[in-house]
Amino acid sequence: MTEKLTIGIVRRGFSSSGGAEAYLKRLAAGVVEAGHRVALYTSADWPAAEWDSGPIVRLGATTAIGFADELEKLRRDPSTALGTTGKRDGDVLLSLERVWRCDVYRAGDGVHRAWLERRNEITGPLGRLGRLFNRKHSAVLSLEESLFAKRGADRVIANSRMVKEEIIRFYGFPAEKIKVVYNGVPFRSLQRSDEDRAKTREALGLGVDDIVVLFAGSGWERKGLRFAIEAVARQDKRMKLFVAGRGESRRFFSPRVRFLGVVREMPALYRAADIFVLPTLYDAFSNACLEALASGRPVITTRANGFSEVIETGRHGTIVDRAGNVDAIGTALEFWSDPARRAQAQIDNLALAAQFDIATNVAKTLQILAGVGS
Repeated sequence: MTEKLTIGIVRRGFSSSGGAEAYLKRLAAGVVEAGHRVALYTSADWPAAEWDSGPIVRLGATTAIGFADELEKLRRDPSTALGTTGKRDGDVLLSLERVWRCDVYRAGDGVHRAWLERRNEITGPLGRLGRLFNRKHSAVLSLEESLFAKRGADRVIANSRMVKEEIIRFYGFPAEKIKVVYNGVPFRSLQRSDEDRAKTREALGLGVDDIVVLFAGSGWERKGLRFAIEAVARQDKRMKLFVAGRGESRRFFSPRVRFLGVVREMPALYRAADIFVLPTLYDAFSNACLEALASGRPVITTRANGFSEVIETGRHGTIVDRAGNVDAIGTALEFWSDPARRAQAQIDNLALAAQFDIATNVAKTLQILAGVGS
């Protein structure tokens, strides 16, 4: 690719433990390394120290609709870099956020209508009625409809086949304008040694025979933490569940669970664990699962996670049919309690995860952006 692009990347809000933020920074770094220019369009809460890939344009709005409105004003203003009438060849607006319009929308958060559909399956009529009048859900659905049903996005990048199929099913977006590009992680920087594993386990007060099950992420209700807790509670007492990430631990308290909060050195924690579990109700493609895979851990997750498309049950981990199937989660935990199985999975998982290095993701994403920019 010889043409240099100027890419505006859009993401509202910031979470230090967020998978989307981690992916965005990795993507931007790769784009800059490839010789292109990047600017971040975000809200006021994105820390300057968390961005070194180009200028930051901060929007003042605090709501999803307000943010989208403000971005749209920039798009219509010919005096700005985003201004439609002043747009130059090679200028591309890539949004990782639901907005009214953009050149390319990366549907990393999945399809909100699909998530609500899955959630309705486990909640009663009152819960469904409450969501009908929830302004947050209404805002997200309005923006989603603008991007897909009203073709506000010229192209869409889906991070799993599951998400692509949902966009087509719910909104009728043209299949030929959706490209599937799986998430990527910095494979080499996630690697840790056996010595690192021993040191981390010692620091956590773990014995040689303890089996550590790791759950990582925010949004614990959606990611099925309560099902993981229940499944671990049925296992041998040598098995312990560690939870990394931000959430209301009081709601999920159990004597078998240890809440670690936001962990800065996640690669060491992945390596110290024995099994990774994410019985999610809905995930477009879990970055945490991919990071665990790249650390050699067997991953237990559900078919409602786009990540499940890339692994094989019994080899790289276990795919259960749904989040609430605690019996199936328990059976998977028992299966992966065998050290010999975990040792073989480590070999297979490292080989598989190497195919999902962030460099591959950046190259495929740039190919799509270049097609739009030209």
